[in-house]
This record gives sequence, structure tokens and C-alpha cells, in this order.
Amino acid sequence: MKKAIKGNFGYLAAKKRWVIIRTLIFFGISLAVFAAGYITTGTRKNLLTVVAVLGCLPACKSLVNMIMLIRAAGCSQKAKESLAPMEGRLIGMYDMYFTSYQKNFAVSHMIVEGDIILGYAESPSCDLKACEEHLQMMLKQGGFKNMTVKISNDLKTYGTQLKNLNEMKKEHDPVKDDEVRVLLYDISL
Repeated sequence: MKKAIKGNFGYLAAKKRWVIIRTLIFFGISLAVFAAGYITTGTRKNLLTVVAVLGCLPACKSLVNMIMLIRAAGCSQKAKESLAPMEGRLIGMYDMYFTSYQKNFAVSHMIVEGDIILGYAESPSCDLKACEEHLQMMLKQGGFKNMTVKISNDLKTYGTQLKNLNEMKKEHDPVKDDEVRVLLYDISL
């Protein structure tokens, strides 16, 4: 199986598949250990029952991860085909899913360039203003001040923003851009 890399197109879909398989295997192992103990002793009061119950801890953790990933929506193939030519010299990040205490934000595509972060949220249920505020707060906590975050749910508007950003000849620090990208990867699923 090909390793899913955060920020690449299809990351969330590949991660979902892996987490579903992993969760089933974890619960299967716990069930097999319990069954082995029950079959060999004829009762569930044995040491293997304890091992099976303890084996449910990582299985349940994986189940929670699976539920979060199933709810996460990635970038559609249609949107990817529209966005890829618009990137130009910019580095695009796909399938970004941010969580906060109040809401979750599915951002299909993002660009970091200097002090500007642009994003396209394909899902109409994404609260754009709350997403922008959440990302600005997380960036400030990460040590990046004065960042402009603009999330759009209109592909045409986002394409125009990308075109304008591509045409700008503003000097920026590529190392800082990479640091911002790493922070965004760290706070997304």
C-alpha cells in the first residue's frame, strides 16, 4: 500500500482506508485472544480475558480516529483538476481538515506564500469566517504574527486569488513558508 503523505491529494481517503483496516485488525486480535482463553479454560475468568480487554484500549483509540476520518471530507477529483493548473509556482496543500472545540473545517486546497494563506473550502457547510479566525489563532500560538488568512468557497474567486498571488513578485522567505506549512500539517487531521 502506498504511504499517504499529509498535504497530498487523496491523503484523507488513503488514511481512512488504513485506519478502518487497522481498527478491524485490533478488535479482531482482542476477540481472538478472548476466544482462545475461553476455549482453553472453559470460562471467561482467565488471564487472556484481561489481555483481551487491555487490547481493546488501542482498538478503541483507533476507532475514535476512524470516526474522525470518516467525517472528514477531502478534495474532490473535479476540484483537484481545476486547481492544479492554477497553482503555478505555488505549492498547494490538499485535503486539509482542521478541528476546533466548536467546529470542524474541511479545506480542500491551501496555499502559503509569505504572509498570505489562501484556502478553498469545497464543502458549503464550512464556516469560512470561523475557519479563518481559528487558523489565525493557531498561527499566532505557533509564533507567526501578522498572517492574512482568506478561505473561499467559490472556485472562481479562489482561482483569481491564486492567479494574483502567482503574479506578485514579492520577496518572501521560503523557509518561513515551509514552517507555516508544517504548523498547518500539525494542526490538521
